[in-house]
Amino acid sequence: MAKRVAVVLAGCGVFDGSEIHEASAVLVHLSREGAQAEVYAPNIPQMHVVDHVKGQPVPEQRNVLVESARIARGNIKDLAELDVKGLDALIIPGGFGVAKNLSTWATQGKNCSVAKEVEDVLRAFHAAHKPIGLCCISPVLAAKIFPGCEVTVGHDTECEQWPYAKTAEAMKELGCRHVNSQVTEAHVDARNRLVTTSAFMCNAPIHAIHDGIGKMVREVLRLA
Repeated sequence: MAKRVAVVLAGCGVFDGSEIHEASAVLVHLSREGAQAEVYAPNIPQMHVVDHVKGQPVPEQRNVLVESARIARGNIKDLAELDVKGLDALIIPGGFGVAKNLSTWATQGKNCSVAKEVEDVLRAFHAAHKPIGLCCISPVLAAKIFPGCEVTVGHDTECEQWPYAKTAEAMKELGCRHVNSQVTEAHVDARNRLVTTSAFMCNAPIHAIHDGIGKMVREVLRLA
């Protein structure tokens, strides 16, 4: 039977929701591997709305579930309906929505909190020993919830290629182990059944990011 994988989104758009290329890559690679994706998002207001041309917040209010439905082509469920028993794995793409809507990482860093529904889902998969795939900024969710876990967001030394490397240091301060990796690689924490890859944490060609997400998806399915 096809593996059933929950994909949790955080809105639509890199600056205030899920990173669209990452979400699409996850869905494409799941399809290629013969897995069935079931898309979910929390039915909550976004932290704010960003004009993606100007890169500035605008005085609008949008809903995370409604915006995520754009990526899912309308085939989406409220995260409150997710039942871990019928699913084999969980994947959460990145984008600032993870740090703004699924958690408060964007404003509080290592002192952040994770939205209760999101934390409950992560803990349910972890307790059931079912694999969790995370890319770009979303590994911070695991770093916050599962002390001692191993994750990657790429490299821990900031440079032109790795502009967000300070994130790795913040995660180390939470007590997790950060493993440096290339954009086309994925790191597997076998004990916690966590698979992470850097994606757009790296200033890399989009095909390399797509390949790294493919590696993450294949490792998640291998563990499922």
